[in-house]
This record gives sequence, C-alpha cells and structure tokens, in this order.
Amino acid sequence: MSVHFVLPVRRENPLRVAGIEYLIVWPLITGGDLTRMALPTPTLHTARLRLRPFDDADANDLFALHSNAYVLRYWDAPPWSERVRAERFITACRQMAQGGTGARLAVDRISDGTFIGWCSLNRWNPDYRSASLGYCFGDAAWGHGYATEAARVLLRWAFDSLDLNRVQAETDTRNVASARVLEKLGFMREGTLREDCVVNGEVSDSWVYGLIRREWRPSSEPVPAR
Repeated sequence: MSVHFVLPVRRENPLRVAGIEYLIVWPLITGGDLTRMALPTPTLHTARLRLRPFDDADANDLFALHSNAYVLRYWDAPPWSERVRAERFITACRQMAQGGTGARLAVDRISDGTFIGWCSLNRWNPDYRSASLGYCFGDAAWGHGYATEAARVLLRWAFDSLDLNRVQAETDTRNVASARVLEKLGFMREGTLREDCVVNGEVSDSWVYGLIRREWRPSSEPVPAR
C-alpha cells in the first residue's frame, strides 16, 4: 500500500467567516441586509514555504496537479480532464475570499518559487467556532514534510484570527500518509464514515479527525509578517 497522500478533506463545503487581527472585513449588502463578511486571503510564511492567494498564472500548475490520477486516487471525484476546471477553481477561490466563504491558499517552495500544492480551511461555523482543513500536494513534493508545515502555519493563523475551537478533517482510510500528517498536527481520530464515497464505482471509507483548541500546540517557529 502506498503511503503518499493527497487530501484529508474529501469535500469542500461553503464557509462563513468573521475574524480579527489578520482580517480586513467589510459588509456585502443585499436589499439593505448584511449577508456575510469578506475574508481577504492571507499570505503566510514558514522557513521553506509561502502560502498565498491564487492568481491566473497558477492555472497550468493547478491543472497538472488535479489531472494527475495517481495524486487524486483518494479524492472524492475523478481527475480533471479540461484546463478550464483550473480557471474555475481560481475564480472560486476569489469568490470565497470576496464573499467570506473560505480561504484556500496556493503553496510555493521559497527556495525556487515552485508551486507544490494548496491548503485550505472550509466549513467555517461561527456559532460552533469550527472549520475543516484540506490540502493537496503534487507527488514531487511528497516525503518532505511540506503538508505538515503548510497546514501548521494555516492552523496557527486560523486559531489566532478566527478564534476557532475545533478543526475537523477527513481522509480516505487507505491514505495512511495523510493520516500521519494529521496526527503530527495533533488531530485525533474520532471515527469512521463507512462507504462514505463512491468514485467511478469504487466505494471507500473515510476516517474523521478532530483538533480541539486546548490540544493545539503551534510550532515555536516564528512566522514573519511580509
């Protein structure tokens, strides 16, 4: 069994956010009513990585990532077959930021500027102070700790800025490496969703992981403001 990973979150659902510190928020008014708050996507740094908003120039790299059947073998939908899917994905990222419905960041390796994947928070529930974590990295980036590093800095931002109490993640039960990433981050396995996904006729189960604020142990590595 391969131990490489793709995404712990198998579905990306809408996300509503309100936050402090890193966030600049403004209301979107429809018919005189406040509908939701905007969430400008942050730019975050680690020793090796930069997490940033997507732009149009990422379309080719993004399509290469999501059209790779090997990389996407544990995902809840078939690989992309048309480049326009990448363009729609980038547009959706911007709409998520503008509408306050999510935060999905491209991940670059600082040493050479190479795009290696993405990381996101979704399913934000302001009443429950909860959200879900997702990420996807190309196979050339596997085995270097990049997923753990990127997810950790995004979680640090989220716990500090969004006042989260709980973050949830889901991974295919065959995706052993992704489960290890979550466990390195402090997530605890909480249960199994049996026959949770059916992709191209193949049925699979999912593990559910949870991370509670009081159990969160952020890295001591400083995250410079840039």
